[in-house]
Amino acid sequence: MKEKILDAMQRSIEGGSCSGANVLVIKDGEEQVYCDYGYRDIANKLPMSRDTIFRLYSQSKPVTAAATLLLVSEGKIDLASAVEDYLPEFKDGHVNENGKRRNVYRKITVRDLLNMTSGLAYPDMTTEGGRQSDMVFRELDERLYTDHPMTTREFAQRMGKIDLCFEPGEKFMYGTSADILGALIEVVSGESFGDFLQKNFFDPLEMNETGFYVPEKNRSRLARVYEESQQGLMEVKTNHLGLRYERDIAPYFESGGAGLCSTVDDYSKFGQMLMNEGVYQGKRIMPTQAVRFMRHGGLTSEQKPQLHQGWDWMSGYTYGNLMRVCENESETSVFSSRGEYGWDGWLGTFFSNEPQHGITLIFGTQQIGIGRTGVLVREIKLRSRKSYSASSFL
Repeated sequence: MKEKILDAMQRSIEGGSCSGANVLVIKDGEEQVYCDYGYRDIANKLPMSRDTIFRLYSQSKPVTAAATLLLVSEGKIDLASAVEDYLPEFKDGHVNENGKRRNVYRKITVRDLLNMTSGLAYPDMTTEGGRQSDMVFRELDERLYTDHPMTTREFAQRMGKIDLCFEPGEKFMYGTSADILGALIEVVSGESFGDFLQKNFFDPLEMNETGFYVPEKNRSRLARVYEESQQGLMEVKTNHLGLRYERDIAPYFESGGAGLCSTVDDYSKFGQMLMNEGVYQGKRIMPTQAVRFMRHGGLTSEQKPQLHQGWDWMSGYTYGNLMRVCENESETSVFSSRGEYGWDGWLGTFFSNEPQHGITLIFGTQQIGIGRTGVLVREIKLRSRKSYSASSFL
């Protein structure tokens, strides 16, 4: 298996899909494959390695979902409660569709945040809510290097006043819901979002390389970000979504939707905890019922069409608890199995758990516009399954 996966990586990376990548495959709790190829830093000729640190971007979202459901299991958050019960800035919400603004008929619930059915938008110039969101992110970015950066709570306060793109619960739309959950967790727990994650997940899971910033002693291991150009791969020092490129200080805005950095080994511990229904190396991290709930989709038949519009690779999947969940493997763009779940990141990182077959796959790279990298991930996923007997996938 390793030779086939490494061959796929070599062909793709030498073809210019990305500067370098690494991959970890675990089956039934045992490592089956680790391999890497290419560079994490082209200019300094630093090779991709097992301890390379990646900006996870949206692959942060499953961790935020787990944190939310841990508090749900403790009775501190209610899924059906209105977000305004925890964050008062979400009172008196408005919907703005096609230039027509009105009061909401139904309040945003915690479940809406977990299922991306809140109506809260990422920056998008095609909707009024998206344009207002863009203004918030512009301010977040403008204050990033000042002595008064925007905080997690302040971000939620700003987002609580923008127009929604549709009535809560009406549709699916990928947006800032996970960031609002980070602020909600702060209010409920009485701790910073980062401290809550450290105490309840990163410390007990021994995820020592995971957090919202990278300490100076580890910063040479943080992969550079690249983008294809006519001159080849070019480094792009982007502060995308208000997150400092160098991840060199503890941020005031701890983004539940995009802020974490990690390694493939560290993230695999989180993946294995979910695979083992909340247990890692004999330690109970989450209640079994919370994990079982987490790995199920939450969209209705009316909400699913928006998930698949523009995201062809989501065919055969539903969405819930900030993750994709396979519900019809015959419609997917890669061999999968019913119940497979996970998510990926803006720069090409990828996480997948297949409970039916006990397979965890973690992929790391840092490439804007995953394009061909997405093809590479699908091939790696295929190769990781082909090595097992056909009978094990019947």
